[in-house]
Amino acid sequence: MATSKRCNVSSENLTVNDVKTPKIDINSKVDLIIQSKKHANDVFDVLEYLQSEKEKNVVCAINGCTKLFSTLLERGDLYVGQLPKEELLIGGDRSADEKYCMFIRHRYNGCLELLLEHISHESYQIKESALCALMQFASMEGKFPLQDLDWSEHYSFPRELIQAVVERLLSQEEDMAVLISRFQEYLDMVDVRYYVMSSVRENVGRVMDKTKGAVMPIYQNNVFTLLSNINMPSQESELTNYLVKQEAKHEDWKAAKLKEHKRAFERLWLGFLKYKLPSSMYKKVLVILHDSILPHISNPTVMIDFLTAAYDVGGAISLLALNGLFVLIHQHNLDYPDFYKKLYSLLEPSVFHVKYRARFFHLANLFLSSTHLPVYLVAAFAKRLSRLALTAPPAALLMVLPFICNLIRRHPACRVLIHQPSAADEACDDPYLMEEEDPSQCHALESSLWELQTLQKHYHPDVAKAAMAINKPLSQQEDDISELLELSTYELMERDLKHKQSKTVPLEFDPATQLLQGSVGVLGLNFSLE
Repeated sequence: MATSKRCNVSSENLTVNDVKTPKIDINSKVDLIIQSKKHANDVFDVLEYLQSEKEKNVVCAINGCTKLFSTLLERGDLYVGQLPKEELLIGGDRSADEKYCMFIRHRYNGCLELLLEHISHESYQIKESALCALMQFASMEGKFPLQDLDWSEHYSFPRELIQAVVERLLSQEEDMAVLISRFQEYLDMVDVRYYVMSSVRENVGRVMDKTKGAVMPIYQNNVFTLLSNINMPSQESELTNYLVKQEAKHEDWKAAKLKEHKRAFERLWLGFLKYKLPSSMYKKVLVILHDSILPHISNPTVMIDFLTAAYDVGGAISLLALNGLFVLIHQHNLDYPDFYKKLYSLLEPSVFHVKYRARFFHLANLFLSSTHLPVYLVAAFAKRLSRLALTAPPAALLMVLPFICNLIRRHPACRVLIHQPSAADEACDDPYLMEEEDPSQCHALESSLWELQTLQKHYHPDVAKAAMAINKPLSQQEDDISELLELSTYELMERDLKHKQSKTVPLEFDPATQLLQGSVGVLGLNFSLE
């Protein structure tokens, strides 16, 4: 693209126009250029306003350029084909009309360059206006192509312009999340979505290879924001909204085929996830993985490497990674024998104090819901949770104790942990190995849940009451723990404070009816009103 040439306007004149009415000046020049070719040089004045330091002037210039070049594109006043260098227009035997079309095409290219620069402008209004103008030009170029068409692949879609827009959105220095959310309107268009996915994949490969796979938080966050705004269709009938409607061979166009969309989507995500991500981004990806990514990938088991790497990060990310692995095991027959061993290793004292506690136990309840799990495995989880419960806060205990009881309900063979025959009055060693990472080697079935009996003497009455549930035969109906998952210490205290007393507390045996009760009371013996 050729840069715009500054001529026909001085900095002093620009200042005067700036002070007066730049909007009227821009609109009048745009109208003159559209009306007559003899005013073609006024385009420099309009482009000069695009470089103004005043936000209002730039926005007016963007709107003026959008109107000007959209009209000229529709009218066919832009040169079509390989554009010669502007220096070659002076000589040669080209006609005046042809030179005019080349001149306007160079000015159009200069306008596009300035608009692309404005996507990184500090003013959001200018950014948004520039983005909308570029997409308007993309739509017009689709209808009135400026290049020779490649009918075998890209048809009349302005792929290069979309690539340039994507490159600016995926900035390496600035967070573009707000502008990308504005761009989502265009991502809902079938052809834009297809070519954006291809452009992002190429951009990620080029940038990450250049940095040798080093973590780039700002850039990778921009890429993820753009990817997470892509809503994939599930049926061919949903491919109806296009930025550029192809008149010929529409059914053969790759952008119009759901299979090609899924292929581009899969290649895009796999290309992005193969590089090391910032720690905070693993969590963002894993949260949307099973709902927004896996359903659109032909072979979801290819995500195993990413999920394994995510598990090694630790903390909440490990849990979310296990959730993705569980989906692959449950729905796609993935063979992953260490799944429950890794889940077991996540049960640590800190799990009761982190902000993702509710999600952890919700997923753990889901993972342990099958009645076909080995008895030793369920017993290991029940015993480990019981041991951890000894130091857990009351709010967590009110959720963990019903959780343990539900495990025993699902697996009656684990009742031996409650009714373990032993000398009740004699102290004995617990055979359970808390430090053992393998649930099959921790000897949980040889132990008992004596921790629950200990918690029956807990200082909080609700915890003591919940621990006493094992003193009676457990019912078949499981306890609903969904309302207890997010119970906090503050909510627990508020509940206790609002608890109404069933009986009134006596404060005085003989209620007082007057200040001095004759000579009987203590006050009456020592004081008088006279």
